Order: sequence, then C-alpha cells, then structure tokens
Amino acid sequence: MDFALNEDQAQIRDTFARFCDERIRPQAQALDEAHEFPRALFEELGALGFFAMRYPEDAGGIDTDLVTLCLALEEIARGSMSLAGCVTMQSLMGTKFLHMLGNDDIRERLLLPALQGKKIGGICMTEPNAGSDLGSLATTATKVDGGYRLRGQKMWVTSAPVADFFTVFARAGAEKKLTIFLVEKDFDGLRIGRAIEKMGVWALPTSELALEDCFVPDSHRLSREEGDGEQHLKKLLAEIRIVTGALAVGGGRAALEEAIRYAGERVQFGKPINRFQAIQMKLAEMATDLEAARRLVHYAAWLKDSELPHMKEASMAKMFASEAGADICDKAARILASYGFAMEYPVQRFLRDIRFTLIGGGTSEILKLVIAKELSS
Repeated sequence: MDFALNEDQAQIRDTFARFCDERIRPQAQALDEAHEFPRALFEELGALGFFAMRYPEDAGGIDTDLVTLCLALEEIARGSMSLAGCVTMQSLMGTKFLHMLGNDDIRERLLLPALQGKKIGGICMTEPNAGSDLGSLATTATKVDGGYRLRGQKMWVTSAPVADFFTVFARAGAEKKLTIFLVEKDFDGLRIGRAIEKMGVWALPTSELALEDCFVPDSHRLSREEGDGEQHLKKLLAEIRIVTGALAVGGGRAALEEAIRYAGERVQFGKPINRFQAIQMKLAEMATDLEAARRLVHYAAWLKDSELPHMKEASMAKMFASEAGADICDKAARILASYGFAMEYPVQRFLRDIRFTLIGGGTSEILKLVIAKELSS
C-alpha cells in the first residue's frame, strides 16, 4: 500500500485537525465535566459533512473512502473521545442500516436529516445477558396485524436520551432469528431507562432501553426477510472495528502530545525531564506504538476500500490500536507522575476515555479468536 495521502484526503484531515484545535479541544474538559451530550459540536460536524462521508451522493452523502473517515476520526478523538464516540455511532451503526435497508420514506424523513446532523440515531444490540455472544439476545418480535410487537431490554445504548430513532435487533419468525427493526422515539412502548454511569467518556450519554410491547409497523422492519439480521451486521462489523482503531489512535496521540509537552517543560534536578533516558525511552515506545497502530488501521481501511479480504486485518488493527492506545495513555500518566493523577490535567481524561476503545467493536479476547480462526481458514 502507498501510505501517501492524496490531495482530498490531506485536505479533509487538515479540515478536521483545525476543527479539533479551534472548536473541540477548548471545550473538551468542560463537556466532560458537565456529563452532557455535545449537541453544538455534533451539529457543527454535521454541517461539515462528517456524517455524510461514508454514504453515496444519491443518498445525500459525499462518498469518501474509509481511510479518509479514519483520518477525520483520529483528529476528532484527539480532541474528545466522548464526541468521537457520539459521531462514530451516528455515522455508521446509527444510520447504516437505514441506508442499506430502509424504504424511500425512511431515507427521506430520517436518514437524510441524520446525515446533516439534524436527527440522531442509535443502535440497540447489547442486552443484560448478551454482549459478545449475539446468540444470547432475548428481545423478541411477535408478528401481529400490520406489524410486530417488540419486547425486551437493551443495555449500553449510545445517545439514547437524545436519539430520534433506534435500529433494534430482535428475534422474529418461527426460528427466532435476528431481525432488524427501526423504532422511532415516539413509538408507544419504547422507554428510555436509567443512565449508565461510566468510568470515562462522560459526555457520551449511555442508557438502558426497554421495549414494553412496542408496536413497530411492517414498514419499519428493516430486514428484507425475518432472520437476516446477522448477515447484514457482518457487512458492517469490520468497518466498526477499523474505525474503533482510529479512535484509539486519536486518543493515544492526545496522550503522547501532552506527555511530550509536559516533559519539555517540567524541570527536575536542574534540567527538563525529557533529557533523562528513562523518559526518552517511554516517549520513544509511545511514538513507535502509535505509528504502528496508525499504519495497521490505515492498511485495514485500504483493504476494505479496495474490496480485498480484510476481516483479519480489521481485527488486528482494532486489537493492537486499542491496546497500544491504553498503554500510551498509561505511560503518559506515569510521565506526569502526580499531575497525571490530578483532575486539572487532561491525561486523567485520556486514561479514562481510552478504555472505551478496548470494549467497542469487540474485546481483545474476542478479536484474538477471530484472528486465529482467519489464520487457520
């Protein structure tokens, strides 16, 4: 792969880098402490065309490749992992199935404004007893006249309190296989449950969601057939993992930049601490791991863009980038020592937030199993 960026990619990267420096970073700490959805920045990113990047022009998109999306996401995550998590959900899982499977009304009324940042979408897969094991999903969809009745409990629903619509996975048909439904926020029987208090990404609202005999019309069954949900999910899974890797690269980069800045300013024993070998070695390790993670993410994205086999590489990229990002943030906190433990410095936020990337898109343990299976196939 040629790692040189083309003119469009470089321009888009630079646009989001400026947006990060001028709009996100000055607000990141305040947004985090307020525990509030970053609606203004969300809408500004919509105006910039971020949500439309991975969609064709006939759907209201701008049709960029996955490498370009990763470049933009790295810059956003460098400023705020909470915001990056919100917009990643919107740009892929929250809207992709509407584009893939929705009818003209759904695309016009919900998808198009969502790509402009004017409506917010969420996805409901995880349940109290079902995370990595999709086979344990218990939410059911029972066929009735004119639609379905959905019953079940969902967990870890990103943006749930502010979302306008949800893509819901439930079991339907005689064989009770995964089927995809679209549930709008005002549907009877949909109830947003308690907010989940988290260790990090405080400005990324996450809640439980209950489907209490929720009626969903036939027009809102996104699956073309009952039970085809898993095959549609698999089409998106590698992309989810690749972009999660890009988020980890952005989070690790923020921590490395802060560690370099601090090490150049902090004086001990008569000289800046970046002149001590112990600190130099940490910075060298951090920079090397960050570059390796970025290359893996971009290579996996390039394979996807080139329509080449990429599931193994997507899993490798996500696993390595998230683990490397967590290690980089930990090393940054060690370099700052007591200040890495202080809430007034951003490293504590980077260290808390990076763990979000260890979970999203599959844990490292699950990804190792995927990689091993790909190696033996």
